[in-house]
Order: sequence, then C-alpha cells, then structure tokens
Amino acid sequence: MESAEIRRRWLSFFEERGHTVVPSASLIADDPTLLLVNAGMVPFKPYFLGETKPPAPRATSVQKCVRTPDIEEVGKTTRHGTFFQMCGNFSFGDYFKEGAIKLAWELLTTPQDKGGYGLEPEKLWITVYQDDDEAEEIWANVIGVPRERIQRLGKKDNFWSMGVPGPCGPCSEINYDRGPEFGVEGGPAVNDERYVEIWNLVFMQYERGAGDGKEDFPILGDLPSKNIDTGLGLERLAMILQGVQNMYETDTLRVVMDKATELTGVRYGQAKDTDVSMRVVADHVRTSAMLIGDGVTPGNEGRGYVLRRIMRRAIRNMRLMGATGPVVKDLIDVVIDTMGQQYPELITERGRIETVALAEEAAFLKAIKGGTNILDSAVTETKAAGGTVLSGDKAFLLHDTWGFPIDLTLEMAAEQGLTVDESGFRRLMQEQRDRAKADAKAKKTGHADVSAYREIADNAGGTEFTGYVTNQGEATVVGLLVNGVSSPAASEGDEVEVVLDRTPFYAEGGGQLADQGRIKLDTGAVIEVRDVQQPVPGVSVHKGSVQVGEVTVGASAYAAIDVKRRHAIARAHSATHLTHQALRDALGPTAAQAGSENSPGRFRFDFGSPNAVPGSVLTDVEQKINDVLSRELDVTAEIMSIDEAKKQGAIAEFGEKYGERVRVVTIGDFSKELCGGTHVANTAHLGLVKLLGESSIGSGVRRVEALVGVDAYRFLAKEHTVVAQLQELVKGRSEELPEKIATMLGKLKDAEKEIEKFRAEKVLKAAAGLAENAQDIRGVALVVGQVPDGTGADDLRKLVLDVRGRIQGDRPAVVALFTTANDRPLTVIATNEAARERGLKAGDLVRTAAKTLGGGGGGKPDVAQGGGQNPAAVPDAIAAVERLVVETV
Repeated sequence: MESAEIRRRWLSFFEERGHTVVPSASLIADDPTLLLVNAGMVPFKPYFLGETKPPAPRATSVQKCVRTPDIEEVGKTTRHGTFFQMCGNFSFGDYFKEGAIKLAWELLTTPQDKGGYGLEPEKLWITVYQDDDEAEEIWANVIGVPRERIQRLGKKDNFWSMGVPGPCGPCSEINYDRGPEFGVEGGPAVNDERYVEIWNLVFMQYERGAGDGKEDFPILGDLPSKNIDTGLGLERLAMILQGVQNMYETDTLRVVMDKATELTGVRYGQAKDTDVSMRVVADHVRTSAMLIGDGVTPGNEGRGYVLRRIMRRAIRNMRLMGATGPVVKDLIDVVIDTMGQQYPELITERGRIETVALAEEAAFLKAIKGGTNILDSAVTETKAAGGTVLSGDKAFLLHDTWGFPIDLTLEMAAEQGLTVDESGFRRLMQEQRDRAKADAKAKKTGHADVSAYREIADNAGGTEFTGYVTNQGEATVVGLLVNGVSSPAASEGDEVEVVLDRTPFYAEGGGQLADQGRIKLDTGAVIEVRDVQQPVPGVSVHKGSVQVGEVTVGASAYAAIDVKRRHAIARAHSATHLTHQALRDALGPTAAQAGSENSPGRFRFDFGSPNAVPGSVLTDVEQKINDVLSRELDVTAEIMSIDEAKKQGAIAEFGEKYGERVRVVTIGDFSKELCGGTHVANTAHLGLVKLLGESSIGSGVRRVEALVGVDAYRFLAKEHTVVAQLQELVKGRSEELPEKIATMLGKLKDAEKEIEKFRAEKVLKAAAGLAENAQDIRGVALVVGQVPDGTGADDLRKLVLDVRGRIQGDRPAVVALFTTANDRPLTVIATNEAARERGLKAGDLVRTAAKTLGGGGGGKPDVAQGGGQNPAAVPDAIAAVERLVVETV
C-alpha cells in the first residue's frame, strides 16, 4: 500500500466517523517556542490548553513534521530521520479511552478490501501505563487482546505531558511484531526493534504541576474535560504494509535513492559508507522540498539555517558518491512527483521550490570549491605540526567566508581524523555577534549607559510623540546627557542628548530615518538636532550640539523639525508601502519585506525572492506604483487591536514588535500595513517614483532602490542629458542607441581577443628557452623562475604546462613559475608522472611556496596553483621550492 493511500484511508475512515478533517498546518510553527512543527498535535495545542475553542468535538489530520535535534545521526542508522508525517485523531471532551481504542483497532485490523489496513490481530502488542487498569481492561475485555500481549510500562514510556504545567495523562501504544528475524521475543518491553510502535493513544485526563524531566512532576488532579490525542507514524506503517526493512526503503524515500543511483552509479546496499550517504540524501532532500514548499528559505539563522544545513549535507553526500555537477533539481523533482500525491501544493509551487533549491546548490558548490582548498590546507598544516585539533579560527574562516556550516566542517575534519576546536569557533562567532550588537547599540545610545535613560524614564515617564499631527510644539527638558553622562546643564559647543516630555521629532524605527531640526529654549539657547533614537522603549533621545547659550534640565523649550526633510522621508515611506504591495502582486506572498530604509527622497526595500526579478517585471511594478499615484488615493492611519488588523489583512513590517494595539496605515484600496511611521496624506503628493534597479544582498533576499518626487525627476533629467550626449557621440536617435553601442562593444571585444592572442603567443615563446635551461637536481629537471609581471593566471598555467611538455623522455620534471599581477604574487607548479613517482607532488610544492608568499594554495598532484600577499617574497618562495625538491629527491 502506497503512502498516499495510507493517508487517504486514514482521513476517510475518521471523516466517516464524525471527525472534521483538518489540513496539515505549515511546517513553520505558529508557536514562539518552536522553530518548526515537530509533532502532530502542535496545531491543536491551543485547544488542549483551553486558549481557543476547538472548531468541532472531533478532528483528524495528517500533519507534516520536522525534528532536527540529531541531524548528524541521520544516515548512520535506519531509524533516524528529519521529516515524517503524523496521522492523528483528536477528541475534545467527546469520546475517551474506549472510543479511541475501538477506533484504532478497527482501522488497523479491518481487511484492506474493506477500507482498513489489514494488519493481523495476533501480531499486535499493547502497552499501557503501569497504573491504568481501565485501559488494560478495555483492551482485554472489549477488544479481546490476550493479556499476555498487554504489557505495563512506567511514566518514562507510557505517560504524556507537554513538559510544562497543564494537561497530561497515560498512554497506550500499539506495537507490531515484525518476527524473529528482528530479535528475541518478549514484547515491546523487551525488544522495540522487533516490536515496532506504530500508534500512540494519549488519554488526557489529569493536570500536572511544575517539575523537571518526563517523570518528576506532581499530578494536581483531574481535568474538567477529558481529551484524546493519538498519533500514528505514517512512515512506520508504510514500512510494515510495504514489507520492507526500514523507512528508507518505503516508496517516498526509495525513489530518491533510486534517482541518486541513477546520478552517481552507486547502488543502495553496495557498501556501508555509501548506504549512509544514500540515506542522508533521501531524508534531507525530501525534508528540503517540504520546508521550501512551506516558505522556508536558506539562511544563517533559525529555520533558514536548518534548511541550509540539511541541503548542504545532502549535496556533499552526493559528491562523496561521485556526483560532479548539479544534482538538486533531479532529486527535488522526484520528491515533488511522489509527495505531490499527498500535498498537491508541491506541484503547484514546483517552479519556486526548484528555484530556491538550485540557488542554494549553486552557492554551496561555489563555497565547496574555495572552502575545500582552505580546509585541506588547514588539515595538512595541523597534521604536519603533529596536531589532532583543527583550530577554531580556521573553522570560523570557513563559516564566515565560504558559508561552511560548523557541522559540515566537523564532518569533513573527522573524515581526516581530526576534531575541531568548537569552543574556539563559537567564541569567535559570539565576538562577531557582540561587535554587531555593540555597533547597533552605539548608534542607539552613543555609548552611554542605558541605565541613564532608564532613570530618566522612571523619573519623568516616556516621551509623548506629537509628530503625527504637528511639526512643532512646546515641551520641557526632562533629561540631559553630556558625553554619555547625566548632567544638570550643558554649554555652547557641547555634544548633548536631550530628552523632552513631548516631541514632534520622529525617532528612527521601522526603516524610517529620524527627523532633524532645532530645539529652542526660553533662555535663548539653541540645540541643533541631528538624530533621534529610542535606546529604551518610549524615551526619545535627541542627539545634537548646543549652538547658543546654556541648556538646563527643567527648562521650557520649543521643538521644531525640518519640515522639508520630514516631507521627503514621508514620501519615501509611503512609496515603500506601494512598492511592497506591487511586488507582492507581481511575485506572490513570498516577496515579503525583509528590511527597508526610508530617507529623504529615496528608499531601499528588501524582500524575499529566490532569484533576480526580471527587468520587465520591475518595469511593470514601477508602472503600477505610478498608476496608483495618479489615482490620488488618500493615506489614512487608524489604531486598532492586533487581531482586528490581521482580520483586515494588514501586513506586518519586518523586524517590528507589536503590542495589543497597533497603528494601521491604509493607502486607498491598494495597501494596508502595520506601521508607526509618517506618511503623505495622498498618493498624489509623491509626484513620481523611479525604481533604480534590484540586486541580491544574500541568499533568497533581493533589494530594490528607488527615488521619489523631486529626486526622481532630477534623476530622469540627468538621464535625459546623458542620452542626448550619447546620441551626439554615435550620431543616432535614442531608440538606436542600444544597437549602435552593442556594435561598438563587439568590435572592442574582438580587438581585446586579438591583443590577448598576441600576448599569449609572446608568453609561450619563452617556453622553449625555459625548458632548455632546466636545472638538474639528482636526475630531476627543475624549471623554476619568475616571468614578467602582469602575466595572468591562465597564461601562467599554459606556460607551465607547455614547459613541462617540452621536457624530453621519461625524465622527472618539476616546473614552478612565479609572477606578480595586481600587486599580488602568483605561482603555478606542475610535475610529470616520473617526478610524482619520486615523491614530488605539485600540491605540496605550491603550499610551501604560497606559505612563503603569505598566502595559501592547493590543487592536484600533477598541477597546483597558489598566491599570497607579499610580492617581495617571490625570490624566497623560489628558493623554498628548490630546497624542497632537493630534500625530497
């Protein structure tokens, strides 16, 4: 029975018996305590905790789940996996133990031709909680299971809770006997490899208190309403119904391994190490497809890192089995074809899933190419020094520069017999995070002690923001800091941070830059405000300098913003909202905001997209935005509850935290977002929006930059001038410019090729002379020297190989040539087979040379390349190569 049919029968059986079918929730957990949905009951938690009323007294689902605590174990055994499907049936105060047990037994033992799974009753063993007499009696007397096949287990195995105070209760598990070939008899209490658990029935009847672990907590009493939560592992049942040894041989995973065989020539069951790789590929590719399908994109944090880690692990294991090129599309397509029978959205989203997966594969293959050389060099250096631990700084370099997850470095180092200084790596990672946080904090606080701002807030309360309705107004100075220290007064020329009880100045936040302007005191003192931040919630700190007079705490003041700047920023912010909506309309909901900056007359907007946005689409987006401007839509703001905002379809801004009451900015019938920023009153006030282009700023994240209003007009005017100048130069009309310029560039490219050909011929002419003047080192022909500066890497490689080919007969030959290009030394070294038989390998020679040059390098035994930072060290590097050749032969 195929997995899709197991799923269909489950849902059909329970729907026919009064259960509401609930579609699988997304793997992206709607739960702040979870990265990903890891159990079938997760979407039902609010009902069991009494937070929300269930939609019906009975429900059933087949929930997608991902568990990742032991990723490194996947593949090593046949029991570990990351993705699985949990079939569940749930009762909220409806049926209880007897009802749940009867339903489970009926579905499992009903013959297949009558809609059940057709398991033999005599192969089913039952476990119950040690004190649950009621459950045992139902199994024995109502169902008729012989008591010798019913076993009692303790709290660790047969009692369930969420790990926190709340509902809990005893479990009863149904286990299938796979036969004597899987171990000794004696039931699940003795052998859980032979007696495999397939279905767990949880009887929620008690309330537990606080405690640690799975056993150390008190039972506070009975629940007012008893519930049922059951879970059957679809993959485990498929293993039994399909008559295979383990879940990796079931239909939805075996097809992935078959495709891997087709791509690599390696068969499952051929060897232990390749079997491990096969299982890693099968599990991780399926999980990757499911995660991407639910909107996860590869990244360096959270669930994005989980996806990146498993994808890169799968790709690397394909390469270990011999794959040399891209493989992800073929593997992902097999998953979509198979799992799409159960989740049709995978087929609908095939294009997007493939695009995200291919982009990550391309990025990793590039990283492998550079990072593997670095790792190989580091391993060689460590072993040469007699060490067994790869340093934390090398692991950090691989992560920071080449995108190697630490887990991958650990695996690759272990294959070379080394461990990794993980603590050193994590220390460097933390230092990097701390530096980033310190930079952000410095911008917010100016290096002042945050407690100073908290003290102001405690004494004077927060700052009332009046900038939504006015650009200026009266205020009182309630806090003053000079050089980061609280002070009662400040004098002319002092750099100050001023806190007012109320202010029209917008503090930087939500992607919008802060207002600038002036604060004038009744005493005549004037403060020029350059920036406004909120180092602690609710306290706006005005940063600037005292231009005239003395500033004192308690003084009356009049605050006025730079209105022209505010209006320019407001235009940019409103344009950002329009751009966000237009991009979502063009690309779909995955084009979600990932950051923004709204500054005077211009903005940048970051959004999710697995690949570049075509120019034609960007043109359509720009046209749509400007069409909205011409419709003269009103821009309004309203305060409402967060729930009401969600009901109205308001989009949340990236990186913002919201309370129970939120501000919703609406632009006519076009856009609705949660936003605390300032905006124009009508789209006509924007005038014009010009998108300058888009680019990548990270895996799966794109950035659009744009100009608004007068700045957009000035840009177009300048562009018009440039076009006019080009028309004059090429003597053509504006519409002819692309063709004429393309023709000119083509001619230039042809000329460059001719020059390159001439230069290459000149370099290669030197090959004969170099070969004739080879040194004889104990029978080895050694050609070592420096060629003219500016010789490119490709030309140097051609020259080295040409010289090696000119060494006559079977004479061992080593050719090591050096050059300097762009102020950086470069070397290419080649050896022939006879030289390699005498222990002279190009990779070893290059590493010696590159180390002397202050850099690194690597390659194959026959040809290798390296470089460094110090051109002056080339003579020393030449001497080092000569010494190593002498020492080796």
